[in-house]
Amino acid sequence: MKLHDLRPNPGAKKKRKRVGRGISAGQGKTAGRGTKGQNARSGGGKGIYFEGGQLPLARRLPYKRGFTNIRKIYYKPVNLSRLAEIDFGDVAVTPEVLAAIGLIKKPTDPVVILGDGDIDVALTVKAHRFSATARQKIEAAGGKVEVLSLT
Repeated sequence: MKLHDLRPNPGAKKKRKRVGRGISAGQGKTAGRGTKGQNARSGGGKGIYFEGGQLPLARRLPYKRGFTNIRKIYYKPVNLSRLAEIDFGDVAVTPEVLAAIGLIKKPTDPVVILGDGDIDVALTVKAHRFSATARQKIEAAGGKVEVLSLT
């Protein structure tokens, strides 16, 4: 095979339709534009800026400023009151354990422990973040706090 033998696949190249070239061509007279009106004229039709009288996008954009931070970390909150309801025994409270008992959906989700409620059991709690009151209450009950890394 040589360069002059190369051909596009059959049907890959289509000839463009030449409109307005006589009645026998099938697209003569009005050339597919219909009869009369703005769009039938040369240079007819509305500009790309026109949106049917609606305020065009370019003029609406200043009101739509702001952005969504793609690096924001969405923590799954777990309150101390929920931890106090469950008997963990001597097992450390980790995201895997929380997912197993249904307090969070996935064990890979970052978890934050919040200080709502009281705890009177000494627990070892491993999470990605702790509120100051949660940390205080866990340590006051004789438990330990371990901060997990997000990676």
